[in-house]
Amino acid sequence: MEKLLELAAVFVTAYIIGSIPTGYIIVKTFTGQDIRTIGSGSTGATNVKRVMGKKWFFITLLLDAFKGALPVVLAKIFATTFTGIGLLPVVAAIAVILGHSRSVFLKFTGGKSVASGVGTILALNWQVGLMIALIWSIITYASKYVSLGSIIALAISPFLMWWCKAPAAYIAYCALGAVYIIWLHRSNIQRLIKGEENKVR
Repeated sequence: MEKLLELAAVFVTAYIIGSIPTGYIIVKTFTGQDIRTIGSGSTGATNVKRVMGKKWFFITLLLDAFKGALPVVLAKIFATTFTGIGLLPVVAAIAVILGHSRSVFLKFTGGKSVASGVGTILALNWQVGLMIALIWSIITYASKYVSLGSIIALAISPFLMWWCKAPAAYIAYCALGAVYIIWLHRSNIQRLIKGEENKVR
């Protein structure tokens, strides 16, 4: 029973942290606008850039990544159960990206969990997280499509976790997380195929 209670506490806490709508709060505070009615309707950094420019794109990106990493780090430090297989950090990671994309504070709307997802990967394995961030940066810069960089970088993440000999739970999380985040990008994929996707610059 204690194990299940700890697991539930980790999930709920991480979900609430993930639900904090960083992009929504920033845009609402400084412009009075509801970011969900602008551009793609996402609360993520790319949509924030459409409203407030490059500076706030990076600020939102970093805050969302921090939001993703924090619950995972706390779970790694304080977890007392399932420590051998790294389950609780993975539970925290799953809850964070669910919270970001389905925020309880925004009637279960949100962003596409890329920055928060990368934050969770950084917290699970910093080497893999840095590689993912680098791959995302290179592809986004070269193609000018944030969505393309996000999709490719996260699709590669489980293979990098495997290559770095991470626990099986981390590899499985990256695989499932990649599928979920790519699914959230399904409209972007359609626009990329049609050549209608917005470029970052």
